[in-house]
Amino acid sequence: MSTIQSTAGELEPHPDVALVERVRGGDVSAYDALVRKYERQVFRIAQHITQNREDAEDVTQDAFLKAYEKLDQFQGNSKFYTWLVRIAVNESLMRLRKRRTGRMVSIDEDVETEEGSVPRDLADWAPDPEQNYNQAELAEILRKTIQGLPPGFRIVFVLRDVEGLSTEETAETLGLSVPAVKSRLLRARLQLRERLSRYFRRKKGPKETKLGETGMEK
Repeated sequence: MSTIQSTAGELEPHPDVALVERVRGGDVSAYDALVRKYERQVFRIAQHITQNREDAEDVTQDAFLKAYEKLDQFQGNSKFYTWLVRIAVNESLMRLRKRRTGRMVSIDEDVETEEGSVPRDLADWAPDPEQNYNQAELAEILRKTIQGLPPGFRIVFVLRDVEGLSTEETAETLGLSVPAVKSRLLRARLQLRERLSRYFRRKKGPKETKLGETGMEK
């Protein structure tokens, strides 16, 4: 059963477990509470994967409906939210598969980076030039950059760094090993850093390039 740590150091049931039990007992309003609690997070995840608002709305509805229909399969060994996100991710991938005329889309696909080999160490992936932009503009730049990541990297990055799932929860949600999640997260962060850096270089590059070329002329 999914649990949380109490102030006395003892394990207590996660609050969602009580809601799930009420739903199983016929209290539909308890499921409405779960929907209200998690629908925005599920929608964001679906939109990051499908990159389409209408698809994300459909996925959100389908995910909650399927979770309700399969609630008897929830064993309580993980958080309800983790179990729900797994359903939402699968629904999103199915939506992509239909859109791409039968081409299978899987989180288990091995996606190579555009930059080739990836170093082991990772510094702060956020580039310094972000300080030159206001928060709203940077958020839009970041959103578009995340959309450009390969699906396998994007899903891991969204769950781990955007939605705040732990590495273990992300692995469980996607059916991956913890090392695989860490590897994909590292590569996603590196690609994101490189893409953002290229963007900022383009924004400030032309004038600097002309000055540099002028200085080299004899």
